[in-house]
Amino acid sequence: MSRAQRLLDLIQLLRGYRRPVSGAVLAEALGISLRTLYRDIETLNAQGAHIDGEPGIGYVLRPGFMLPPLMFSEDEIEAIVLGSRWVADRTDAALSGAARSALAKISAVLPPDLKAGLDTSGLLIGPGTAIATGDAELPVIRSAIRTERKLRIFYQDGSGRSSNRTIWPFALGFFDRVRIVVAWCELREGFRHFRTDRISKVQAVDKRYPRRRQVLLKEWRASEGIPNGSEFHY
Repeated sequence: MSRAQRLLDLIQLLRGYRRPVSGAVLAEALGISLRTLYRDIETLNAQGAHIDGEPGIGYVLRPGFMLPPLMFSEDEIEAIVLGSRWVADRTDAALSGAARSALAKISAVLPPDLKAGLDTSGLLIGPGTAIATGDAELPVIRSAIRTERKLRIFYQDGSGRSSNRTIWPFALGFFDRVRIVVAWCELREGFRHFRTDRISKVQAVDKRYPRRRQVLLKEWRASEGIPNGSEFHY
């Protein structure tokens, strides 16, 4: 096992404990000596982890530590690169810029051998059908989803009928040709799907919707017969 993989396994192991766990338990689980464990804990703390504890008492990982990219496997790096390239090519301008920025940050801290693989990756994003309009509204919609705020939209359905809606947006689906807002619609008193290219105007409402986004997402999945982790088909 490489040292990078061992450090990754140690972090993952610590994340499974909410209370201090002894060094002996950790060392046994990883198949290493206590001396190696103590050295690895010092290394992780130097990299920004906050592992509280000391020999004889136990260790606990404070929440919030993000693994540096150099601890990713080659397959994981390729997955990140491919996903970032898809986002950069197939989403709105703000997310596209964020994806390119994230990829540049990852590239800046990768060791030379892995960085070469990133720059010469053979996994490419092919051209797709032109995406329908609606990019301008996406940053407002994404912000409303994150903050659990209501939106007022002016919408035209597939039959050309126009309506004003107040919705509780809790998900945004990206498809090859369209983007779909998944929301609770106050007008229809139920879950509805809205194509962003059919939204002529969107207004943020400075009011939280009365239910948590996670609850709405769970209930919507149940109503659509979509198991957790499965894809949303439109």
